[in-house]
Amino acid sequence: MPPTQSNDPLHGITLEMLLARLVEEYGWEELSARIPIKCFTDNPSIKSSLKFLRKTPWARKKVEDLYLTLIS
Repeated sequence: MPPTQSNDPLHGITLEMLLARLVEEYGWEELSARIPIKCFTDNPSIKSSLKFLRKTPWARKKVEDLYLTLIS
């Protein structure tokens, strides 16, 4: 049986890769304006943001949705 191809646009993209791409595209200031969460507004870093996003499904969903908007 041949392997099936995933239609999920996030397949193979780690949360760290996704966040790094958003920071590269928008910068922390614009990212915090688009998604106003504390890990983006107060002393932001990839490491602290990943820690928060991994524990907070609603925030992760907002970040994933913004990424999908960016790549489409």
